[in-house]
Amino acid sequence: MGTGHKVKCFGGVLILSSGIVFSAQAFVRVVDGDSLWLDGKEIRLSGIDAPEYHQMCFDAQNKEYPCGKKATEALRNMLGRDLKCNFVVKDKYKRYVSVCYSHGINVNRKMVEEGWAVAYKRYSHEYDEAEKSAQKSKKGIWQGRFMKPELFRILQKK
Repeated sequence: MGTGHKVKCFGGVLILSSGIVFSAQAFVRVVDGDSLWLDGKEIRLSGIDAPEYHQMCFDAQNKEYPCGKKATEALRNMLGRDLKCNFVVKDKYKRYVSVCYSHGINVNRKMVEEGWAVAYKRYSHEYDEAEKSAQKSKKGIWQGRFMKPELFRILQKK
């Protein structure tokens, strides 16, 4: 996916080695389970794919539930004021594909471990084991049936 750029913190300001600056106290807006806005920049979490905001899934009792909203809520609950994102690459949509950390935890991995995102194997195998663990434990979307987010997006375009 490209060479990573580390984030450094100087006096409350996060500076990417590429010269892009994010405020450590910046307003964060979660878009869905794998996307957020930080200091006016759109961040896409690297190596994971979460259900789209309006996507529905089925639980263990085959009851439909808003898994996209649940994934969004899960990401929102994981983020703290100490959010730091390591820039990996800009994607074709000009988003900053990044690995983010909050409370010392890799948020990307945590979303997959908790079952609110899948490993995005097309781009990375970093989170394959986390996905297997969530699937085995039937966490999050793995509690029932769901459509892979990538397929859901394709079908929505038709």
